[in-house]
Amino acid sequence: MKVCVVGTGYVGLTTGASLAFLGHEVTCLDLDHAKIEMLRRGRSPIYEPFLEDLLAEAGDRLRFTADYTEGVGGADVVFIAVQTPSLPDGSPDLRFLRKAAASVGQSVDGAFTVVVNKSTVPIGSGNWVDAILRESFEELHGRRADGEFAVASNPEFLREGSAIHDTLYPDRIVIGSDDPRSLEVLNRLYRPILDQSFTPPSFLARPDGVGAVALVATDLASAELIKYAANAFLALKISYINEIGRLAGKVGADIIQVARGTGLDARIGSRFLQPGVGWGGSCFGKDTAALIATAEEYHHDMPIVRAAREVNERQREAVVDKLLDELQIIKGRKIGLLGLAFKPQTDDLRDAPAIHIAERLIARGARVKLHDPVAAERFRTEQPELAPFLADTVDEVFDDSDAVVLVTEWSQYLELDWAKFVGLMRTPVLLDGRHALDPARLTQLGYRYLSMAGRSTPPAS
Repeated sequence: MKVCVVGTGYVGLTTGASLAFLGHEVTCLDLDHAKIEMLRRGRSPIYEPFLEDLLAEAGDRLRFTADYTEGVGGADVVFIAVQTPSLPDGSPDLRFLRKAAASVGQSVDGAFTVVVNKSTVPIGSGNWVDAILRESFEELHGRRADGEFAVASNPEFLREGSAIHDTLYPDRIVIGSDDPRSLEVLNRLYRPILDQSFTPPSFLARPDGVGAVALVATDLASAELIKYAANAFLALKISYINEIGRLAGKVGADIIQVARGTGLDARIGSRFLQPGVGWGGSCFGKDTAALIATAEEYHHDMPIVRAAREVNERQREAVVDKLLDELQIIKGRKIGLLGLAFKPQTDDLRDAPAIHIAERLIARGARVKLHDPVAAERFRTEQPELAPFLADTVDEVFDDSDAVVLVTEWSQYLELDWAKFVGLMRTPVLLDGRHALDPARLTQLGYRYLSMAGRSTPPAS
């Protein structure tokens, strides 16, 4: 099939490259000419494991353009995967979606086209996009757009750092449309994934036990709500275990064992029950805010989702509180943060906890040193006010520091020679913001170990 993907961010580029790998003829469209030229050279503008390998595997089946006519003309399916950032009131900013839909409407060329909302959009956006498409098409062509296209929703459930795995080996595929033809076209498009009939890429084998993938085919509004409901629930699980973690710290319980004992219940599951500094990234914060804003339009409150957001915000402030309790005075202290990206295996800094923690520490007069093995260059561009605090090496973070915080659990940090670094610190205070390190080993080495859900553990005597 012939496919166009509008937008080459994490979702659009992963979707386009994966569909081309599966044998479809794909054109990825972006108005950023520098990004298009980079992609034509086989280079990815984002950090995502195996993505450049997948671009190479796709070969001539994957093309890149900044021209809507070239990308959309003759396409069987057009995915709109543009950004929908939050506005100050929590509702999504749909400017990019509106512009993309209008441009697609002007570029369809007469053959039936399925236009798919891949971006996370408010419930009801499918109808809104359909109206924009029709208005744009009819304004240009002077005739009704009946039969030219239909709108569908196909929400993504990709984890940054595992996006290709989640595209090729998903838990489920959700497609929603009020036009049966759209469901039929998308069913054919995704058939290799649904049946798992494709030969896996050499660099990402099919996991054991993966068989036929579930297809959820529903109406537009239901597909749109599924995306929000899923992300809000995952955010809730993280906030819930962090709230339990605060209680565990007060009563002397081991939150890791509490999470394990809770997650082994098959009705609950262990995924997303990892205590720490809280969630960040492009989805959870934006989607929970949008869900609350949508509910408010219908005079409906969502106190559980609000609570998940409030707990998450408190976790970031709790890092500063932990350091204050331990050091008494932060002003003038040197504090290092290990990790800037919101999670490992990505350079995405959107809503990253490290940024908020750094800003809070600096506001209190701390001397901060920041490090990330992958996201540092993006950080220099996107956070110019904080860029002067970047350290080129891990040694600089530890050197003469009063405390170091593990914010992002990169494998590079977990495998550090911790015995070497304890001697570089002025006071060997280590706050494990992800409960990812071995407290017994670290205290044996001479660190004073702190976690997000427990009392500090002094060095072994």
